[in-house]
Amino acid sequence: MVRGAQALASPVTTTAPARPGPPRWRTWLRLGASVASLALAVWLVVAMVPTVSGVDWASIGAQMSDVGPVALLGLTALWLAGLWAYTYVLTGSMPGLRNTQAFSLNAAGSAVSNLIPFGGAAGVAVTAVMAASWGHSVRAITTSTIVSGLWNALGRVALPLVALAIQGAAVFGQGVLAATLGTAAALAAVVIGLTRLRWLSGVLRGRARRFVVRLRRQNAAVVRNGWSKMTLGMVAYLLLQALLMWCCLAVTGTELSLPALIAAFAVSRLLTLAVITPGGFGVSENGTIALLVALGTPAAPAVAGVLLFAVFTFLAEIPLGGAAWLNWSVRRART
Repeated sequence: MVRGAQALASPVTTTAPARPGPPRWRTWLRLGASVASLALAVWLVVAMVPTVSGVDWASIGAQMSDVGPVALLGLTALWLAGLWAYTYVLTGSMPGLRNTQAFSLNAAGSAVSNLIPFGGAAGVAVTAVMAASWGHSVRAITTSTIVSGLWNALGRVALPLVALAIQGAAVFGQGVLAATLGTAAALAAVVIGLTRLRWLSGVLRGRARRFVVRLRRQNAAVVRNGWSKMTLGMVAYLLLQALLMWCCLAVTGTELSLPALIAAFAVSRLLTLAVITPGGFGVSENGTIALLVALGTPAAPAVAGVLLFAVFTFLAEIPLGGAAWLNWSVRRART
């Protein structure tokens, strides 16, 4: 009884041991890789664009200076329309998600992916935190990540296949064909991964097995119920982005035929998969410029148009995503 009284009088508090953080050398290594990747992206644009195109920066600047404010407003509206179209891919893959929320998710995730190399995982982490704050479960977020990633892969594979059918393999060359095959291989890996969920559900036990079984069923249910919505959203998004590229080239004085536009857009989107720079920045622009020059497009207007397209599809996504994250943070703090 005395012992019980003593225990009540002076309760023993136990604190969980602090979890060790990542080693300091690993943090510095990631920081160094990020700085090197950003430096490489800048070098690819500043130094390599004039080399690839054969045009100096003065000529490129003269072409871009001809773009007026009215044209910029129209391009901005077209860019935002494309981002809004993509929200239907996310709302189709995550039932209960509103389009405004999907817009914020996409913007914040893209901003992170455009800032650091291999930023896809960090972008997914950001969107997972935001989606969880709106009441979505881990399984729903995981399903959305898998299914929307599959639809993105399908879109990227379809673009070069359409372009190859229109332009012919001779125009693209072995490099683009290899990129197409690489993208198809990545898509095959995703599909195989989805089918292996059934195998995993038979191997794992306990809670892990139940989670995989539920995830596999939810993937199938989301695809069955939302495939049309996601497909229409992805098609609209790609069409609006292609139209944005055509308009960027048009306002800088470049006239492109439809086959050449499809070819340039397919190459541009494929090369964004290059993970050596954030969002493939620098790699995509040089590859697209090289293709346009090879097709006989005047170099200076083509370079200006491609860089203007990159301003919207890469640079402008960073402040937009930052604003979306800040708005979400303020709203979360208030509630």
